[in-house]
Amino acid sequence: MHIKSVTLNSEKYPTQEHYPFNLQVFHQTKQISFDTPVTLFVGENGSGKSTLLEAIAHNCGIHIWRSSQTTRYQYNRYEKLLHHYIEMEWANGRVPGAFFGSDIFKDFANILDTWASMDPGQLQHFGGKSLVTQSHGQSMMSYFRSRYKLEGIYLIDEPETALSPKTQLEFLDIIRENSQAGHAQFIMVTHSPILLACPDAKIYSFDHIPVQPVQYEDTEHYQVYKDFLLNRHKFLE
Repeated sequence: MHIKSVTLNSEKYPTQEHYPFNLQVFHQTKQISFDTPVTLFVGENGSGKSTLLEAIAHNCGIHIWRSSQTTRYQYNRYEKLLHHYIEMEWANGRVPGAFFGSDIFKDFANILDTWASMDPGQLQHFGGKSLVTQSHGQSMMSYFRSRYKLEGIYLIDEPETALSPKTQLEFLDIIRENSQAGHAQFIMVTHSPILLACPDAKIYSFDHIPVQPVQYEDTEHYQVYKDFLLNRHKFLE
């Protein structure tokens, strides 16, 4: 592992009334340790898991490639400040890494295409051809196959949104191969029961306060999908 733990310094938070500092999970959780090459964050929407993942990225100096050409109806000046109030414990010093978010991947693909227009060699690092000329799922898999061969810490937010179940299994193989090789560490937010089944991964539930490790079969995602597949008729009556 490159990162051993993240500590949340709740006593230093600038506010307790605004998101994300109003979430009890960030007050009651003092530390999350990473003792496996793959760590998974699971929980309901709004539980704070993606927010913490982005804060880890910023604290690690990992840039998040998203378009800045957006407007907001209401601006929360505290929304992106959590990274100032966490501390990372590194095993052997900082390493580079990358952040993947399914909702902003098209922004990155477009930025990469701009780079490639001036330096086509850039594409060799991402599968050899433009990501924007492929389907969303295909471009994501090209990115995963190429990027995760490099040493680093990889933060992944809900990759399953554009991946079929079969492709999710292929993605699991990429995660498993590179994590077992010893050069890559993964921290991933997911709702997918397929990705949650990643062998030897540690699962943290953000539905528990403080955050707690849980077994795969104890996640609500596994239980809901299993119940639906075995008894789907009762859900469709």
